[in-house]
Amino acid sequence: MVGARRYSRRMATWRPMRGSDLGDVCDIAARVHVAYPESAEVFAERLRLYPRGCFVLGDGAALVGYGISHPWHFRDPPALDTPLGSMPSQPDTYYIHDIALLPSHRGRGGAEQLCGILVAQAVALGLRTVSLIAVNGSAAFWERLGFRIDAAAGLDARLASYDDDARFMVRTLV
Repeated sequence: MVGARRYSRRMATWRPMRGSDLGDVCDIAARVHVAYPESAEVFAERLRLYPRGCFVLGDGAALVGYGISHPWHFRDPPALDTPLGSMPSQPDTYYIHDIALLPSHRGRGGAEQLCGILVAQAVALGLRTVSLIAVNGSAAFWERLGFRIDAAAGLDARLASYDDDARFMVRTLV
């Protein structure tokens, strides 16, 4: 095929995250999100509270990415490196805490694939939106997946735990 990409490596695949993956997840986070450090306890808590929203991307024996998500409160994103305590009893958005891929595995459709899985979870839960905080200049990527910047009043304080480039973004499902 003309213009088709061919990879000699096996295609990386998403699978549910396990507790034994947390060390690799923290290593990937430290490499991808240098300016946005989070403690291992935050990752472990997200996995414990909502394992259905936690995934890793494996390429053979190595992990090359992860995704963490959970139901949450609309326009009330968790501050960086902050434990949640519990899941809300009446969530009104599906929150993507993070999708992080090592540079060697970007541009292959992995993040888009996981986003589709997470959107399907939101729909199954009856939620009307998916929300996230875009960092590292990723707002344009998220816009291609149907997210829009939401600059509602009151979000600045939550975004302050990230940096001036952070953007709260929302994808409406219904």
